Amino acid sequence: MMDAENFKRVFLPYHRKLYGIAYKFLGNQTDAEDIVQETYIKLWRRRGELESLVNPGSYAVTLLKNSCLDFIRKAKPELSGIFEMDMPSADSLIAQIENRDQLACIRDIMEQLPERQKQILQLKVWNNLSNEEIGKMTGLTQGNIKVIISRARKTIKELYKKWEKDENRKFA
Repeated sequence: MMDAENFKRVFLPYHRKLYGIAYKFLGNQTDAEDIVQETYIKLWRRRGELESLVNPGSYAVTLLKNSCLDFIRKAKPELSGIFEMDMPSADSLIAQIENRDQLACIRDIMEQLPERQKQILQLKVWNNLSNEEIGKMTGLTQGNIKVIISRARKTIKELYKKWEKDENRKFA
């Protein structure tokens, strides 16, 4: 089981990142601070499971995002679908952690995309908007939207393959 010193050493460096993500989701300083505090409490309660984590930062971010989504669902149920991404169910804890790492990787890759690609892809994938709806919102033609989405997906695919290759090299 992780002791207090190890816990602080591993998870406290992520505080600023966690707060930034929570604030981005919730748009409110007090709510963001509360969610970050809740996340640290959840991490502390699970400290027996945390020593074997390959990427504790990713785990903390995923836990935080899930807390933000729960908060949004409770506060504004009509908005909860905007932020959700399907994550495949897994039978074992290891498979769940791997899925979370993969999802975190894809989210990190999306953050690296040019702003326009990121915006359009989020509208298409997370908000489930049609190209026509996106065009009305952004002023882009449907042809431009298709090209932007295609380029974004290509970049994500290439960077994800690179990430997978690097991950597999760690265990070889």
